[in-house]
Amino acid sequence: MPARTSHTAAEALRIGGITPLTTIDFPGRLAAVVFCQGCPWRCGYCHNAGLLDAAAPAPHRWSEVEQLLHTRRGLLDGVVFSGGEPTLQAALPDALARVRALGFATGLHTAGMYPERLQALLPLLDWVGLDIKGPLAHYDAITRTPGSGDRAWESLRCVQASGVNYECRTTWNPTLFPPADLVGLAHTLADAGVTHWVVQRCLAAGDVPSTSPGPLQFSGVEERFKSLTWRG
Repeated sequence: MPARTSHTAAEALRIGGITPLTTIDFPGRLAAVVFCQGCPWRCGYCHNAGLLDAAAPAPHRWSEVEQLLHTRRGLLDGVVFSGGEPTLQAALPDALARVRALGFATGLHTAGMYPERLQALLPLLDWVGLDIKGPLAHYDAITRTPGSGDRAWESLRCVQASGVNYECRTTWNPTLFPPADLVGLAHTLADAGVTHWVVQRCLAAGDVPSTSPGPLQFSGVEERFKSLTWRG
């Protein structure tokens, strides 16, 4: 009869999806992605809208993650927790600790909506992808949540103070703020000490993806970052 595994806090993690392999979600590493269910913000362009409802039935269990990692030892370098918003869940710290105990690096995608929770998680993280939605003046309209921008920027300061590797990520929807404001955001991030920034254009139906940085190529922004990546 197989031995029974002890209950852990990680088993309560609500998991909306699992990607067994990614090369772009954890810079410099081959990783799996665990998509956490639930997010309190309501950005209109969200590409993971199916993960927004925290009460929705979770199609995956934590045991599936551990089973995947046991079979991918030597093939994967790390695990990224994405969402939704992973920091919404109290089970996340134990999940991160268990991933590390299995010998994998840990990454986190977060919008920074809970700075205090993020602060507590940083000792368990090797890398953070922090979603900066836009200029501070546009935040409430983008997230449909008052005060969201202040929380995101406080989270940025927490990550920077921790010394954990990170990059900022922005999905730019031209209907929410113009190219000039995107360029302004670039300078604001650079002034704050951000050195790695990924910008992804939010594509509407019928749009044609492009590798060109559009308005940024004329702004003198690139030279202010060690790495500036344009997607879409």
